[in-house]
Amino acid sequence: MYITASKLYDYLQCQHRPWRDIWGPQDEKIKETNPFVEMLWQKGIKHEKEVIENIGEYLDLSEGGIEYRFEKTLQAMRNKIPLIYQGVLIADNLCGVPDLIQRLPDNSYIPIDIKSGMGVEGADEENGDDGKPKKHYAVQLALYSDVLNRLGLTNKRQGVIYDIDSNQVLYNLDDQQGVRNKVTFWELYEDVRENVALLVENKSQNKPAYAGICKLCPWYNSCKKWVVDTDDLTGMFYMGRSWRDIINQDLGITKIEDILKVDVDELLDKKKRDKNFLRNIGDRRLNSFISRAKVIKNIKKPVAYDKIEFPKVKIELFFDIEDDPTQEFVYLHGVYERSPEGERFLDFTARELTPEAEKKAWSDFWQYIKNLPENNYSVYYYSHHEKTTYKKMQIKFPEVITDEEVENFFSNPNVIDLYTDVVLKKTDWPLPSYSIKELAVYLGFEWRDKTPSGALSIQWFNDYIENKDEKILKRILQYNEDDCRATMILKDALQKL
Repeated sequence: MYITASKLYDYLQCQHRPWRDIWGPQDEKIKETNPFVEMLWQKGIKHEKEVIENIGEYLDLSEGGIEYRFEKTLQAMRNKIPLIYQGVLIADNLCGVPDLIQRLPDNSYIPIDIKSGMGVEGADEENGDDGKPKKHYAVQLALYSDVLNRLGLTNKRQGVIYDIDSNQVLYNLDDQQGVRNKVTFWELYEDVRENVALLVENKSQNKPAYAGICKLCPWYNSCKKWVVDTDDLTGMFYMGRSWRDIINQDLGITKIEDILKVDVDELLDKKKRDKNFLRNIGDRRLNSFISRAKVIKNIKKPVAYDKIEFPKVKIELFFDIEDDPTQEFVYLHGVYERSPEGERFLDFTARELTPEAEKKAWSDFWQYIKNLPENNYSVYYYSHHEKTTYKKMQIKFPEVITDEEVENFFSNPNVIDLYTDVVLKKTDWPLPSYSIKELAVYLGFEWRDKTPSGALSIQWFNDYIENKDEKILKRILQYNEDDCRATMILKDALQKL
């Protein structure tokens, strides 16, 4: 069985996925492709097609079986064909299908992958930061480069990402991952490659884990069931796979209930004598794990560790945005307003996929905010996403509102991030996740949509833009309204708590 670029990508997302895909309980795997994942695939295919149509002459090897295409690819490279589309590279247990293989002036070849995302991450034009290579892109390119080296068709460790903005980003795979992380991308690739090889051959096994990234995976329900049935530590909020594995190894503890039996002072004393014991887990984190275990196993209801107070104002706003990060487009600003006059939902929506429509929706939202009675309203939202997104929008549309005005809005004590400022700092819940959906459902709230999801909202919006079906737009607005109302339900519950 070949090690492929997609298996390496899956491992970086979830270290358990490559094993479960082959050796897991296949009857528990979700057969239907997630609509949001399907939309991303279609976007990628569309972008790739647009790039290929404008790239000039190339040899198309996209048809036929893997072995046949591999022979044709080798033949093409021996014949010094300048550009090969969908060629197949095979060496030993490795198989890669880069989007393009390009001949360089020295007659060696370099792999190119066409991506519908940015070629780097963390770029900041304002501060002159060009960003850094993405790990999952680098590891995939490294596999192609590895095969080319094994076949004697290059002596370089390089690849190119052709990104959504038509930038061609060169990845030098012998570069270190960062200033602090001295491990090179090639060393990362070798480590991932070897781990994946052991997993797919069933020479090594690892455990599932519960995390936010799991929700788009076809094994989501299966792994979540395993976590619940085994009382796995990742069933506790903010535990995560890495800390779970450290606790499993260093303490021999595999269940949430057993966390309650540990002696923190004894463990901290051992940590002083052995720096590698419970590495990166200090007393504060240990105590937080114990507190959450108590809430889950003993108290079995949410607790507040500090007094929770909210502003006493005439108007309360519960606020949520919908945006498509694949296009960096904010299409909806939703507000559920509660006042002595009653309750109502307001939406400020871009109904076209244009800068003008995005700008108008955002401008209308700010006009609404500016018309509210000064110092007599409060705003509640959940997580830093809104604040981060609005800072980006201010740079994009500086004529709508100044940077200072955005800063003043979010620094106002009456504008409150319920997740960061309250839930995370002052409470614990008997739940594996503190997402707004987990908390609101726990409190008895129900979304009207049967499959409420921010990811699906993005898919719905793209469908709406394509065919202008008003029923789809209604579904988006209803979903956003329920998100806002869920925030209100949570705020009220926190106040009672």
